[in-house]
Amino acid sequence: MAIFKAPIDDIKYLSNEFLDKSALQQIEEFSSVTPDLTDAIYEEAAKISETLLFPLNRSGDEQGCTLNNGVVTTPDGFKDAYVQVTEAGWGNLTCAQDFGGQGLPHYIANAVEEMIISSNMSFSIYIGLTIGAYNAIERFGSEQLKKAYLPHMVSGRWSGTMCLTEPQCGTDLGLIRSKAIPQEDGSYRISGSKIFISAGEQDLSENIIHLVLARTPDAPAGIKGISLFLVPKINSHEDGSLAEPNGVICSAIEHKMGIKASATCAMEFENSNGYLIGELNKGMKAMFIMMNSARIHVGIQGLAVAHAAYCGAVDYAKERLQGRALTGAKQPDTPADPLIVHPDVRRMLLTMKAYTEGARALSMWLSFQLDVSYQANDPTVKQNASELVSLLTPVFKAFLTDIGEIVTSTGIQVYGGHGYIRENGMEQYLRDARICQIYEGTNGVQALDLVGRKLTEHMGRNLRHFFHPVSEFLQQHQHDAALAGFILPLAKSFSRLQNATLFIAQKGLSNPDEAGAAASDYLRLFGLVAMAYMWAKIAHNIHYKKGQMPDEFYDGKLITGLFYMQRLLPQTGALLSAIMSGSQTTMSLKENQF
Repeated sequence: MAIFKAPIDDIKYLSNEFLDKSALQQIEEFSSVTPDLTDAIYEEAAKISETLLFPLNRSGDEQGCTLNNGVVTTPDGFKDAYVQVTEAGWGNLTCAQDFGGQGLPHYIANAVEEMIISSNMSFSIYIGLTIGAYNAIERFGSEQLKKAYLPHMVSGRWSGTMCLTEPQCGTDLGLIRSKAIPQEDGSYRISGSKIFISAGEQDLSENIIHLVLARTPDAPAGIKGISLFLVPKINSHEDGSLAEPNGVICSAIEHKMGIKASATCAMEFENSNGYLIGELNKGMKAMFIMMNSARIHVGIQGLAVAHAAYCGAVDYAKERLQGRALTGAKQPDTPADPLIVHPDVRRMLLTMKAYTEGARALSMWLSFQLDVSYQANDPTVKQNASELVSLLTPVFKAFLTDIGEIVTSTGIQVYGGHGYIRENGMEQYLRDARICQIYEGTNGVQALDLVGRKLTEHMGRNLRHFFHPVSEFLQQHQHDAALAGFILPLAKSFSRLQNATLFIAQKGLSNPDEAGAAASDYLRLFGLVAMAYMWAKIAHNIHYKKGQMPDEFYDGKLITGLFYMQRLLPQTGALLSAIMSGSQTTMSLKENQF
């Protein structure tokens, strides 16, 4: 049976030793965020994840959600767990204290989020979507809406969703048909159908606050005519007590491959009361706040489910006796040696470990850059961090969710036939991980966003915020013998990324299909280099800074990092070759030849 152990030591190391937090040292709100405080937060989150949420993971998958007369019932134990998690404040770590939140940095909250997702991905979705809705309302909502809705969402008493997709449109939101009819009191009447709405209906919270994309009757066509509206499931009085239902109906729930304990709903809005968020016809600007938050959240999902699979695979490889080591028996007193003695099993486990720990470092580092983009005192530092986060968000979402699929599939392989058997728990991770590559913008869409928008934004300025630090790091350590095993592979792969970027910039101007055909390979190349940069920075940190972890921890880090550099990073060579081959073979086949 699969087991779960929160990566508490790795998170503490990254938080306390790896991150350079100097950019936020003068921020008053964070002055009380000491290692003692963060360690206590991480340890308690680990306990909640291991003892409360993980035991509900498989049973939730087996039971799933049910729909009866418009009411969704979540699996046994979920409601009690939701009360415990929200009452303890685990869903509002980054929310403003003015609304009852804790006002903590994102790098802390996202580390906690990883542990919660690892233990029970379906459960985590109910919490995570509320934070995304909170972010959009907090930034674009009127003061009246903030006061009326945010305290209840922060407490967990009310939850939130995002309602974008309709039967006729997914990525192409310009095709939205939902209508918003203005009323004399300034509100709107919302009517329309939405599908694939995660947590659109559930029995965990008293009320559900839907953020809905819709059009007013005189709105411009296409994407320029979309507005964002707050639509509660149940109307409320001024004191926050609930009033009458608001014409929001769950008409169906999807029967899915994975995340079965998360209700994915078809929603009908029937003349429902709605309230404008942000400016009229500027709904996508507000929704992108929620979507970008969600894309980082989904990237963390990829990392988290990968870690869960790694926990199970390592435990099984150490316990399962099968065959003898190629160099002679390692446990002669037993009928066979454990799986972990075999080189190919070690290759799989190290692949899982190197991807997962590299992804966690990238997550912690990018989450801190998000904090800098919100909180830094220096406007230039703030802007630079914002542009770096914008550049890396599609890379983070797509690359980490691809890793989630690779690692969970590899975990099944470590188990062999037993991994294919449902009772052992490993196949659930692969089923759960697979959605991460699809929702919040498919990974192909993320790749197009990277090459089509992020590379060209501000005349290519976004790229400098990643390329320049990597170049400076390589130049500073090019003759450092202690780091040679990390610096040389990073330099080679970074050169490939630079060449690929130049190729796409030049070819894409004359033929957009060139950029489109290269996009997914380019994003993967970018992700591999970004992770290599993390591993090189970890190696530098371990070699030159005295830390608090045991020597065995640091030795394991360095060996794992070298495995990444030697066995996984060389993929960048093949990716560059594929990119440079151009779009001809991709685009020349006629439709009737498929």
